[in-house]
Amino acid sequence: QVRLVESGGGLVQAGDSLRLSCEASERSFSVYAMGWFRQAPGKERELVAAIARGGATNYADSVKDRFTISRNNAKDTIYLQMNNLKPEDTADYYCNCASWWGQGTQVTVSS
Repeated sequence: QVRLVESGGGLVQAGDSLRLSCEASERSFSVYAMGWFRQAPGKERELVAAIARGGATNYADSVKDRFTISRNNAKDTIYLQMNNLKPEDTADYYCNCASWWGQGTQVTVSS
């Protein structure tokens, strides 16, 4: 059983930055690919960014060049650096590892 705990969400203005963190309880989480998903009200959950165990990354087109996913295997943590936030980035953000999900952290971007 892997427990994922997200943090770092909040209310910001358009153009601001936030960094989300996701800490895993599993000491061997470094063997897994990890990802950040988001779900806006009334919409389906979508992939925002993913990082393979070797460090390769991929991003949704809507966040390319603004968001950066990274991982620190020594700290069992992944991050999502979000720059130049837009109102359309408003959503609950979830950390994912295989079949496990965090509880989500809310990001609200005002115009």
